[in-house]
Amino acid sequence: MRKRTAVGANEPAASSSGSEAAEEELFAAEQRLGGGQPAAEPAWSDDDEAHSGSETTEDSKQDLDEAATGSEADTDVDSETSSAAEGSASDDDDLDTAIVDYAAAARQHADGDQPDPLAAVPDGGPEGVLQVDEGSDSSEDERPPRNTVGEVPLQWYHDEQHIGYDHDAKKLIKRTRKDKLETLLAQTDTKQGLRTIYDEYNDEEIVLSKDELRMIQRIRQGQFPDVEVNPYEPEMNWFTDDTEIMPLSAAPEPKRRFIPSKWEEKKVVKLVRALRKGWIKRSSERNLPQKEPEAYLLWADDGMATDRTATGLSYVPAPKTKLPGHEESYNPPKEYLPSEEERNAQELLDDEDKPDYTPQAFDSLRQVPMYSLFIKERFERCLDLYLCPRSKKKRINVDPQSLIPKLPKPQDLQPFPTTLLLRYTGHTARVRSVSPDPSGQWLASSADDGSVRLWEVRTGRCTRTWTLGGPVHCVAWCPNPTLSLLAAAVDSRVILLPTGAGTDDANSATAEILRNAQAGNGTAAVAAWQGYEGEGVSITHKHPVTYLTWHSKGDYFASVAPTGNTQAVLVHQLSKHTTQNPFRKNRGRVVRVLFHPLKPFLFVATQNHVRVYNLAQQALAKKLIGGSGSITSMAIHPGGDHVIVGSEDKRLAWYDLDLSTKPYRALRYHSHALRSVAFHKKYPLFASASDDASVHIFHGMVYQDLMTNPLIVPVKILRGHEMNQFEGVFDCAFHPTQPWIFTAGADATICLFTN
Repeated sequence: MRKRTAVGANEPAASSSGSEAAEEELFAAEQRLGGGQPAAEPAWSDDDEAHSGSETTEDSKQDLDEAATGSEADTDVDSETSSAAEGSASDDDDLDTAIVDYAAAARQHADGDQPDPLAAVPDGGPEGVLQVDEGSDSSEDERPPRNTVGEVPLQWYHDEQHIGYDHDAKKLIKRTRKDKLETLLAQTDTKQGLRTIYDEYNDEEIVLSKDELRMIQRIRQGQFPDVEVNPYEPEMNWFTDDTEIMPLSAAPEPKRRFIPSKWEEKKVVKLVRALRKGWIKRSSERNLPQKEPEAYLLWADDGMATDRTATGLSYVPAPKTKLPGHEESYNPPKEYLPSEEERNAQELLDDEDKPDYTPQAFDSLRQVPMYSLFIKERFERCLDLYLCPRSKKKRINVDPQSLIPKLPKPQDLQPFPTTLLLRYTGHTARVRSVSPDPSGQWLASSADDGSVRLWEVRTGRCTRTWTLGGPVHCVAWCPNPTLSLLAAAVDSRVILLPTGAGTDDANSATAEILRNAQAGNGTAAVAAWQGYEGEGVSITHKHPVTYLTWHSKGDYFASVAPTGNTQAVLVHQLSKHTTQNPFRKNRGRVVRVLFHPLKPFLFVATQNHVRVYNLAQQALAKKLIGGSGSITSMAIHPGGDHVIVGSEDKRLAWYDLDLSTKPYRALRYHSHALRSVAFHKKYPLFASASDDASVHIFHGMVYQDLMTNPLIVPVKILRGHEMNQFEGVFDCAFHPTQPWIFTAGADATICLFTN
C-alpha cells in the first residue's frame, strides 16, 4: 500500500507569499478528498492523533523518546503547542465543537435518519486504508490519481466489477464495502474511523491528519488554509503623493478630449437601433428558444410599421416563376402529350381554368414557332414589378377535426335520465320548488296557489296537502333520516310541518322536537318561534323569505330574505329553536345560501359574486367572481371542492375552488335565463333548468387526482314542460339514490325523468 505524508508534518514554516501557500494547501486538500470531490465535514479529537493499525509500538516509543530529548522533528503535539503559542486557542474550541457535531451526526446516520456526513467506510485493517507516513518527503502533488477515466460519470460503472482503468489500461477492481453496522462500530470504537473518508473516484479510503482537518476547517470558514498567511500585508506605495513641478508630458491637451466624437455617436446610434429592432440579441436572449407568435394580424398589409425597411417601405419579395420541365420541351416524351379527348376537354374549360401551356412535339428545334403569349406575359410581369400589387398572406393550416374536443360518447356515460316517466298534476298555479325526502319515496312540492303537496314518487299519488294562505316560494325536506320534517317559506314566515310519511320512530321524534319548539316559544330580535295549527312551528321574519336550505346533518337550516339587507341571511337551530344573524352587513343582494357538505363553510351568493365564509374562524375564506348576469341559482358538489352557478345571462359556470376564483368552465347551452342547478349525490351528474322549458343533463366526473381536470360532457336535453308567459322550468332536483330527476314548471306540473 502506498503511503503519503501529512501536509506540514515535517516542513518548516513557509517563507513564500500567503497566496501561493494557500493555493498549494487547498490543492493538496482537494487531492486528498478524492479528485475534486466536495470536502467532508471535519471531525477530530484534541488527543494525540490516532495512527492506523499498521504502526508498531516501536515507532510510538521512538517518537516519545525524541519528544523527551527535545528533538526538533515536528509532531502533532508540537504543532498544537506552537499553534497555541501563536494565539489559536479559538481554533481548538472550534475543533472541540466539530467533534461533538460529528459524533451526533454519526449517531443519526447509524439510526438511518441522515446520510453519513463524511461517507467514511473504515476498514479496521491495514488493507484498503491509505496510511500517512510522517517521515516521507513525497508530496501529494507528486501522486497522480490511479483512475484515468476522466470526467466519465461513475454511474456507468455501477453494475460493473471495476471502477475504471489505471495508466497501464488495467481495470481497477472494486473493493468490498463494509455494511452500515460495521461502519458504525468502527466509528465508535476507533478515532481513526471518524477521520476516514471514502474516495469514490479511486475506490480507496483516506485517513486525514489533524493538520489536514484543521486546514479544511479554515477553508470552510472562509479563511486562508495556512495559519502563517497574513491577509493584511503592509501596503507599499509605488507612486508618490507629492506634486511634481514638471509633468511626464508637457504636450497640450488635444481638442478631441473636450469635444464628443461624431463617429462614436453614430456608432452608438447604430447599435441602439440594432438592439431595438432585434438585429442584435443579448446573450440571454440568444439562449432562449424561439416561440411562434400566438396571434397574428388577420388584415395585415404593406403598411405595417414593424415590417418596414430603412427607407420606410415594406419589402415584399417578387414571386419566382416556375422553372421549365419536361412538358415544355420541343419534343417531350409521349406521356406528357395530351390525347385528343384531353384537348377537347381543355377547350370546354373557362379561360381561368385552362392550363397556361399545352405540350407539343416537334421534329427539330427549327420548327418550334414563337410563343404567342410571350409579349403579353412579359408586359404583365413588368406591370407586377412596377405596381407591386402584392401583400403578405399568413396562412395557418389547421385541421378542423383537431379543433373539436375528444369527448366520450353519451352511451358510454350511462346511466342518466332520458325518458319522461310520470307527470304529477294537482297544482293550479306555477310550481316553484320540489324536494325529495332522503329515502327517495316521497316528494314535496310548493306552488303559487298557496299549497304544499306530498306525492308518492312511484305512483304519482298526492297523499297530503297543506294550504298555507300565500304563495310558497320554497320547500325543503330535512336531510336527517330520523326525522320526517318539511320546511316551507311563505311570505315572511318559515313553517315547519310534520309529514307523517316516515316510520313510527321518525314521526314520534319529529312530534317531540316540534312540541319542544312550541313550548319554548323562542323569541329573538331577528325572528320569533311560534306554534302553527297545533302540530307545526312558524318562524316569523321581518322580511319576505324566498329560499331555504338545510345543513347536511339536519339540525341547522338557513333562510334568505333578499330585501332584508342586514337580516338577509338567518341561521336557525332546530334542537335549541333559536335564530342568529351571522352577518351584520351584506354586500349586495343575497339570492342563495348553501352549507358546505363536509366543512364549516357557508356559501353566500349575491347578484355578482359568491363569497365563502369560514364559520369556525368567522372570516371570509374566498370570493368567487361571477359573470355579467345576475346569479339566480347555485349548487355544491358532494365532495365540496366544486361549485356550479347559474345566472340570467344564459350561462352555467363551473368553479374549481382549489384552482381559481374564476370559472373553470362556462357552458352556454340555454336560450333563456337559468332558474335552477343541481348536483346528484351519488352519480357524476348535474343539471340546469331554464326559462326555455328545457333541462340539460351533464356528465361531470371529478377525479381524486388533483392534476386531472374534471370531465364535463353534455349528455341529454329533457323537454317536458311548456312555456307560460316566457317562464319555463323553475326548479329541478335529483333523486337521492336513482339517476332520476324531478322538474317543476310554470305550467303547474311536475315531471319525473328516468333512465
